[in-house]
Formats: sequence, C-alpha cells, structure tokens
Amino acid sequence: MENKQAELTAFCLKNIKQQNLKEAVKACIELNTTYPNNFEGWRLAGILHKNFNKPNAGLISTSRALELKPNDPEILIQQFNFLNQLERVDDSKKILSTLASLKVTESDVNSQIAMLFSSEEMHYEAIKKYKAAIMGDPNNYLLHFNLAVAYRFIGELGSCENSLNTCLRLNSQDSEAQSMRSSLKKQTVNENHIDELLEISKDLQINSVNKSGIYYALAKELDDLDEFNKSFSFLKKASKLRRDSMQYDVEIDTKIMSKLKETFKNSSINKSEDFDSGPTPIFILGLPRTGSTLLERILDCHSEIISYGELDYLGREIVTLCREITEDKKLSTLKLIEYSKNINFADLKNNYLRKAISKNINCAYFIDKLPLNFLYVAHIFKSFPNAKVIHMKRHPIAFCFAIYKQSFRDIYPYSYDLKDIAEYYISYKNLMDHWRELFPDMIYELSYETLVKNTQVEIEKVCEFCNLAFETGCLKFFENKSPVTTASATQVRQPIYTRSVDRWKNFEHHLEPFSSILTKNGINLD
Repeated sequence: MENKQAELTAFCLKNIKQQNLKEAVKACIELNTTYPNNFEGWRLAGILHKNFNKPNAGLISTSRALELKPNDPEILIQQFNFLNQLERVDDSKKILSTLASLKVTESDVNSQIAMLFSSEEMHYEAIKKYKAAIMGDPNNYLLHFNLAVAYRFIGELGSCENSLNTCLRLNSQDSEAQSMRSSLKKQTVNENHIDELLEISKDLQINSVNKSGIYYALAKELDDLDEFNKSFSFLKKASKLRRDSMQYDVEIDTKIMSKLKETFKNSSINKSEDFDSGPTPIFILGLPRTGSTLLERILDCHSEIISYGELDYLGREIVTLCREITEDKKLSTLKLIEYSKNINFADLKNNYLRKAISKNINCAYFIDKLPLNFLYVAHIFKSFPNAKVIHMKRHPIAFCFAIYKQSFRDIYPYSYDLKDIAEYYISYKNLMDHWRELFPDMIYELSYETLVKNTQVEIEKVCEFCNLAFETGCLKFFENKSPVTTASATQVRQPIYTRSVDRWKNFEHHLEPFSSILTKNGINLD
C-alpha cells in the first residue's frame, strides 16, 4: 500500500515537472481518492490547480492539506495566492499575519516567505525572513542582494550597502548589486569602485546582461567624478547591450498613442456627478524620471492624503471590461482602445477602487502615481469626473538623459536608444496636448525644475488645486519612513537639492540624436 502511494506521488510529481499535466491530474485524483489523508497528494493538487488557474478548487485542496499539516508555510503561500486571485483581501491578510509569526528553519522556505512579503510591500517583515534565510544559507549571494533591496526600499542605506558588499564578495559579477551600490551615494576620487568595475568588465566569461549592468555602474561613478565623456562612453555601451537583447519597435507605442487621440476626440463627462462616499484619487502621471516620486512623497506627508504608489489596476480593469463586451478573444491593442470608449465607466470606477484602496482608509485623497496612466486620461475623467490629475514634466533633454542612464528591469523598452526616446517623447507630448485641449483646466501641470527651485510655493498651488490647505509637514518629506520602490528610492530620502536639474548639459552634445529629432518636429528645447 505504501509503495503504491509513493509510486503515485512520484509519478504525479514527475509529470508536473515535465508539464505532462493531464497525466499528473489522473495520478493526483487517484492519489487523493485512494489516500485522502496523504498531505503530499493535496499539496500536489494545489500546484495543479495553480497551473490550471482554478483558485476556488485550489482553496479546497489547500484547506485539506492544512487540515493534515496546520500552518505549513508552503501551503499557506499557495492559499494566499488563491485568495489573492479571488480578491479576498481580508483572508489574504490573515495568511500574511500567520506567515509572519511562524518560526521556520528551512532557508528556502524563509526566502519564499520573504519574497511574498516583498511583493506585498511588507519590507520590514521581509527583512526578518531574509535574515532567517541567510542564517541557514550564508553563502547564497542572492539572499544578500534581496535583503539589500528591502533595506533600500525602507531607506536604511547603510545596511543596504553592507548587504551589497557581502553579496559582491560572494559574486562580484552580480551587476544589479554593483549598480545599486554605485547608486547609493555620490562617489568620490578617494572612495569609489571604478577599478574593481573596470577589472570585472574585462572578464571574457561575463555575460552580456551582467556586462551591461557593470557599464551602467561605471557610467554612474564616472559621472560623479565629473568624467563626463568617459561616463557617456560606458552609458552608450550599456544601453546598446540592453537594446540589442530585446525585440522592440517604438512604432507600436506611437501607434497606440495616435489611436487614443483618434478614439477620444471629444469629452463627455459630468463634472457635477458626485463620488460615492470615500476618498478621491490623485493621479500623478507623465513620463518616468520626471519627479513624480518626489511629488508623491511630499503629498504623502499631508494629513488628508495617503499614497498607494504605482498601481497597475486602471489599465488592467480597462482591458477586462473591454473583453466583456466582445466575444473576440484575440483583440489587438488598437482594437482594445476602440472598445474602451464604450465600456461601463461606473464599473471601471468601482472595480478600480475595490482593488486600489483599503476599506479602512481615512483620508480625503489617495495617490496613484503610475506614470503610464497618462495613456488613460480620458478613461480617468469618464470614471472619476472629480479626480485630480497632476502631470509631471521636465525639460525634454533632462528627461532624455535621466531615463537613458537608468536601467529598468521589465519596463520602458524605448529608454535604451536615443532615437526611440525621441519618437516616444513626441507621441507622448502630442497625446498630452490632446488631453489638455479635451479637458481644459482639469490637468495640473507641474515641472520638476520649478518644484525643486520653489518647493513651498509650488506645493501650496498643488494643495489649492486639490482643495486642501497647505501643511508645513509636506516640506519634511525626506523624514517620511514609508517604503519607496521606484528608481528614486535613494534621492527622496534627502532634502530637496538642485544639483541634478542642469546636469544633462554636461552631456548635451552626446544627446544630439534625441534633441535633433525633437527640433525637426518643432519642439522647443530652450
């Protein structure tokens, strides 16, 4: 009997690993029918339910597994994912609370819990679990890197640097760790990592991904030392390696922005329509690296505003509602835009709010600062006629330099080529001009340069736009302890500084491929 149980378990597991899921399902059904008190069978059922995207069935299998092995962390993680998929927020939070209280000895399990906490922006809890994981596996460089990331998010930059140094002692070619360490502070002639980075870059065994990251780190440190030409030479190499590694056509994005203009030619919103009771959204949008995180941190210090960071719910809900009004399951992005004009905007509002905010929120406003929401300005005002939309902008060449020198993980593929950046910028500017014409006096324009030079005056104006009184606490944003998960995580921990405002001018001649295209298209660069 025991042999048969073991055989079925091994057969099921083998087929799951080989993605022979039909065979795995047959074995799993026989296993759980014949041996209903076998924990492993229900654990495997949970894995299969995840593969088949069946969260309700997954809750049954994980509940059976937890009856046999209460508070098993792997099953709790499975169950959390199913609950999350079903938007059962309160039950999901209970799972997180249980996981936080568990005393786990296995390093890999602690690591899984820590990664889950990180994904839920529970960075203090993640740090505890990463430390526990490191206790069991001290030579795992990835654990030290992940711990460093969590420290950076909460602003503990000294601890972040220590963890990065440990990570790099174990694996000096970890380019993400090298880049992050270089970004933590301004490097000096007497204290930098340039020689180490140059040595690593010459290693013939280093792959292109890591080489690109090392070049980004070199570019940053040489920039700190005012070695501008050398800095840009490494920046150009780094960007080329990234661009060559991806399949991307900027024309796809420019067509999307043109289609949005074509689809939404007029405004038909009812400004007198009131919200249901609850907070009003403030959408901070525009292009990345234009000061949106700085503004968010400042406003998050206001007693009547809470920030939820960069939420991706708006775009996702638009797509979901589009698919509900057509049987065509293979809609192109351009077709989705056409359908999005006719979705139920009350449903969009309700679905978005249900996912975006906590039931217990006690503020007048909440912030969603996803830059890409600039694509959805029409959808925003049709769903939230009283929403506050703040468009962050920056000198075009300053923006170009800021995004070109930043290595992103999975977003902004146009940022690795100066001509792509130019084409994207032109389309973005045309779309924003269109939104301003369509919704006059409803979009607040704020430039990064003005914000850092006249912070209090500009924040007073923003508060007035939001029908709020200015609070002096907003000016102490750098004391805000809440986590920051964007590329500006280091900068916004400091008081306002202006040294980066015109730094692009040291690289202006290198950025000519960008600026010349803008000039030809009539965009003023003065």
